[in-house]
Amino acid sequence: MSLVNVTDLTVEFGSLHAVDGLTFRLEQGAALALVGESGSGKSTVASALLGLHRGTGARVGGSIEVAGVDVQAASDDELRRLRGGKAAMVFQDPLSSLDPYYAIGDQIAEVYRVHTRASRRAARARAVEVLDRVGIPDAVRRSRSRPHEFSGGMRQRALIAMALACAPGLLIADEPTTALDVTVQAQILDLLHTLREETGMGLLLVTHDVGVAAESVDEVLVMRHGRAVEHGPVSAVLGSPAQPYTRELLGAVPRVDAPRGHAEVPEKPAEAVLEATGLRREFGRGKRAFTAVDDVSLTIRRGETLGIVGESGSGKTTLGRMLVGLLEPTAGEVRYDGHARVGVNPAVQMVFQDPVSSLNPRRSVGESIADPLRARGEADEGRIRGRVRELLERVGLEAAHYDRYPHEFSGGQRQRVGIARALAADPRVIVCDEPVSALDVTTQAQVVALLGELQRELGLALVFVAHDLAVVRQVSDRVAVMRRGRIVEEGPADEVYDNPQNPYTKQLLAAVPALDPRIAAQRRAARRELAVV
Repeated sequence: MSLVNVTDLTVEFGSLHAVDGLTFRLEQGAALALVGESGSGKSTVASALLGLHRGTGARVGGSIEVAGVDVQAASDDELRRLRGGKAAMVFQDPLSSLDPYYAIGDQIAEVYRVHTRASRRAARARAVEVLDRVGIPDAVRRSRSRPHEFSGGMRQRALIAMALACAPGLLIADEPTTALDVTVQAQILDLLHTLREETGMGLLLVTHDVGVAAESVDEVLVMRHGRAVEHGPVSAVLGSPAQPYTRELLGAVPRVDAPRGHAEVPEKPAEAVLEATGLRREFGRGKRAFTAVDDVSLTIRRGETLGIVGESGSGKTTLGRMLVGLLEPTAGEVRYDGHARVGVNPAVQMVFQDPVSSLNPRRSVGESIADPLRARGEADEGRIRGRVRELLERVGLEAAHYDRYPHEFSGGQRQRVGIARALAADPRVIVCDEPVSALDVTTQAQVVALLGELQRELGLALVFVAHDLAVVRQVSDRVAVMRRGRIVEEGPADEVYDNPQNPYTKQLLAAVPALDPRIAAQRRAARRELAVV
């Protein structure tokens, strides 16, 4: 009997057909990835496997069997025993899945007690055991820590530990590495692979990242608009896709081993528009002082893109905010057109990682885009509205979208709004802070293409801050690699990627997911050997 057997699954929310006639199986110990863009129905399928749509108003049809349980016919008690006991789910955002008020160990112990009726002492011991199993050092002590005391990667490990507490036969991982750095992502994927080998559990991986699928599974099911587009062994689907949509999806994936198609380099370098000299930024005082950026110097020239890469905590975002003027440096200075910058300069704008948090939900997007126009003294409302409409169309939206609110747009559309707002100030430099990290690959490619088009037409200089090394190579002329507040390597993008000199740069590049499953397996084995050494 298959571990998961889904036949003609349909899920409807009102008039929306989120899943439409999906059929697949997953055998014990095997791994299957559901791959597709946002809105393809991937997460809806994952939730349906555990009966999470029950009571939500969604209409679920077809047959779903998981670990011998008929999910559609199961009672509420049977579903509770299934969830966490026979099948467990790891969600994308561990912070929303963990209670901020309770210690990690207590939360894992509670899950274990609910399903096994074990004593408090046995449950606490089990919590420590699984935390140790997922690679959290000093598990006894860290089991008493609360979620905010863990890094993003450690929180994800803790969530996996919670899922493992009752030794489920099936682990459902819904975008488990989306917000993580490449090195931490590699660690989590290696962990999932090792757990499968040692426990024999099945893995259903939900992801929009084709590279993550190549690293992790045996089979791939490509979804679009709630339907299966292509399904087969990972090597066949990714190596020689049969369907145009699968080829389109693969074509949109940025490649860390593919040089950017650079324009001809002028004999004379363009003039510098933004210079940073000896930048340093500290947070806190006394013994609690922390240096986020330490003695960083950079030059950004007209019309070029400087990529800044590094892991979370490397100082990338702090550096970007100092370049824009949102943070004042503790030491050093930023010069624009050869003059020391004081405060925020409208000629240097920023596009933020999360457009939802940077747009006021109570104001229309048109009004948000108009803010820079009003800030520089424009008072004619007719001219303001006309300029905003031009900007909306310039970034691929409609002029009529002026009066819509942020929640009415997709993630990619909201990022376009953020770009339009940055353009409203007629900048010469735009600092992009992780502008595509939360987007699926096709939307990501569209936003990257838009930035490149605007750069060429307007002569903009771009500073592209990201932890995704493949995207940075695709867009950058030069690259600076940051670690612990310092730049450890800098140079032309192709030189840094093809011939890295710093061990840290080499480590980052080795952790990037490979689209070829054979190469992914070789890299995983190499990382395992290094870990043993």
